[in-house]
Amino acid sequence: MMTREEIAEYNEEALFCDGFDEAIIGYAERINLGPVAAYDVNKIIEILMTRDGMTYEDATEYFYYNIHGAWMGEYTPIYVFKEEE
Repeated sequence: MMTREEIAEYNEEALFCDGFDEAIIGYAERINLGPVAAYDVNKIIEILMTRDGMTYEDATEYFYYNIHGAWMGEYTPIYVFKEEE
């Protein structure tokens, strides 16, 4: 896991999802774009369920509509879908 500060060392313009620092897994690069924050989708959904008391279905819907679907420019974070262990 990396912190916002560590990612900012690679790209000071990187954007972050407020309230989900525990879900940051590192940074990623896309062709012709600088490094951006990378988040674990399962962890985001877990945070929504525990912190906000959402059901799995509500947390998943919230993630896709409000987080995954938010384009904030070229430094928008990416979301990694990891197979559950």
